[in-house]
Amino acid sequence: MFGIGMQELLIILVIILIIFGAGKLPEIGSALGKGINNFKKSINENKEIANQTAKKEDEKK
Repeated sequence: MFGIGMQELLIILVIILIIFGAGKLPEIGSALGKGINNFKKSINENKEIANQTAKKEDEKK
């Protein structure tokens, strides 16, 4: 996973826990999940627009 081993990942998670505290972690996770979801939606919308444009160009030919 991106050259990061299990030990490094655990150290990073502990540092994040120390910085933000246990109370903020659910909020951070929720915000991160929503951001990823919005990113996926925008990619899918762009693919659909590109497919529609390609179909229109094929119909013109």
